[in-house]
Amino acid sequence: MNYEKFFAQKLDGLRKEGRYRVFTDLERHRGDFPRATHFGEHEQAPITVWCSNDYLGMGQNPLVVGAMHEALDRCGAGAGGTRNISGNNHYHVLLEQELADLHGKEASLLFTSGYVSNWASLSTLAAGIPNCIVLSDSENHASMIEGIRHSGAEKRIFRHNDPQDLARKLADLDPARPKLVAFESVYSMDGDIAPIAELCDVADAHNAMTYLDEVHAVGLYGPRGGGIADREGLSHRLTVIEGTLGKAFGVLGGYIAASANLVDFIRSYASGFIFTTSLPPAVAAGALASIKHLKTSSAERERQQAVVRKVRARLTAAGIPVLANNSHIVPVMVGDPVQCKRISDELLTEYGIYVQPINYPTVPRGTERLRVTPSPLHTDADIDHLVASLSAIWGRLELKRAA
Repeated sequence: MNYEKFFAQKLDGLRKEGRYRVFTDLERHRGDFPRATHFGEHEQAPITVWCSNDYLGMGQNPLVVGAMHEALDRCGAGAGGTRNISGNNHYHVLLEQELADLHGKEASLLFTSGYVSNWASLSTLAAGIPNCIVLSDSENHASMIEGIRHSGAEKRIFRHNDPQDLARKLADLDPARPKLVAFESVYSMDGDIAPIAELCDVADAHNAMTYLDEVHAVGLYGPRGGGIADREGLSHRLTVIEGTLGKAFGVLGGYIAASANLVDFIRSYASGFIFTTSLPPAVAAGALASIKHLKTSSAERERQQAVVRKVRARLTAAGIPVLANNSHIVPVMVGDPVQCKRISDELLTEYGIYVQPINYPTVPRGTERLRVTPSPLHTDADIDHLVASLSAIWGRLELKRAA
């Protein structure tokens, strides 16, 4: 077999389908989010980022950056290895205490990313509980799917955000059998929000554990930034709450929060935790500062929500098709992978706007989109420029406008 030819053919296939992923070479400007420099093939150009998951700009917040500098000066660059061998850096201990408090749980556990926290925790729970069956929302993230698959446990898929379908599937099972219901709060591509209370009602009625991914909600919702469950007063009803430090908190890492025994079980059995080098102390310190700030400050959340409303209204008024939802995510629907990539390229090269195209397999074919994520730091002038630029491209490409 000609291996290099095989690789080249597979990549050519992606290009022909319009879903070959190109990573934009850019450099964020410290203290000036959402500004960045785009390093093109022949030149550098200033751009405005409209698709960052640093939803509140906390990655550039002086409190966060300052805390990281201080920890770097105190502890050096790395953690030295796994926590089992190199020990718990004190910043890890403080951060886990802060996260447990954020979600009203007894304990929490840090991982190197949100992907790893889902993969390791779900696989360990489902594999470690004898005869456990997992009921998974049909739109769950790849990290959750991989964790469930890796566990080897039986799984059943329930219809997206459908408590009735979940109830039907649970009713078919032995009442004494261990069960785990896994779902998200905010789904990152459509921006829709799960009916958490109703799903908990169904799970409770069938003695099932609940596992909630709050990755796209922590920091953004609730009186202290604990997510949708926090906003709705439901955190105590979830068995496990999983989140990330790499989006609204602006740094890096993932975590779970749950009872002390459950967290200790994951800590003791999850290979994805035991055998992975722990987060650098400076990263943990930055996350700690971000969480502490957002627990007491709602200004960033309120400003972001105001900007989201304005962007959504302005795009709708211009006839740009936007998928309706009640979250901070604004999907601009294109429906064609080649056109989606072309729009993204033109926004970047002609208008200095960076919005990454979202194509299959991240979203179903025919639902390709630009995923716009307004931040509290986008100005009215930024919004004007985004709407005018998209409107000009829509007209030039003769794309259908929303009624």
